[in-house]
Amino acid sequence: MNKTIRVLIADDYPLFREGLRLLLSQFKHIEVCGESGDGEMLLQQTEEKKPDVIITDIQMPEKDGIEVTKTVKEKYPAIKVIALTMFGDERLILDMMEAGASGYVLKNTPKEELTEAIQAVYNGGTYFCNSSSMRLSKMLAASRSPLFANGKEISFNEKEKEIMKLICEEYASKQIANMTSLTHRTVEKYRDRIMEKTGAKNVVGIVIYAIRHGMYKP
Repeated sequence: MNKTIRVLIADDYPLFREGLRLLLSQFKHIEVCGESGDGEMLLQQTEEKKPDVIITDIQMPEKDGIEVTKTVKEKYPAIKVIALTMFGDERLILDMMEAGASGYVLKNTPKEELTEAIQAVYNGGTYFCNSSSMRLSKMLAASRSPLFANGKEISFNEKEKEIMKLICEEYASKQIANMTSLTHRTVEKYRDRIMEKTGAKNVVGIVIYAIRHGMYKP
């Protein structure tokens, strides 16, 4: 039986917090243990509630999400942080990840992706939003964040390397199939195998891994 994941949410818009709380209440393995409207309150709530995961807006009154994340990770390194963001906040996302966040999602992300992100970071992984731009993926790959430090070397066959390179060049699976004389289904299987090997949750993770390990140069 899965342990209940205690989540603390922070955003300066009460209606958004309410919507997020109601959304997460649909999942039995997630418990919203507190809400905060600004950075100072978030730090107080963190000390009182000791959540497993914090979901926080990046831009908030008093202290922003970046400053709060740095403080939380210094005092409570086991607590995971997910950044809430809007389209176009690429520099802020990068700052959040370098501050110690384990992932980020857009404010209009589907509930399934949000819960996947919570589960991923709770289990010690990272989560990169499915809607991330290739530009942001490359910025993250060049990031100073220790989350992206090179891990153990993984062996890939030549076809896997070829497909990984094409993914990094922003080709869709159908295009890759045409370019490699493989079926679309076979390309999807290769992509799934690459994700399994690298621990990536989506294409963004594959791109970051490939750049970080010198398998692709943007």
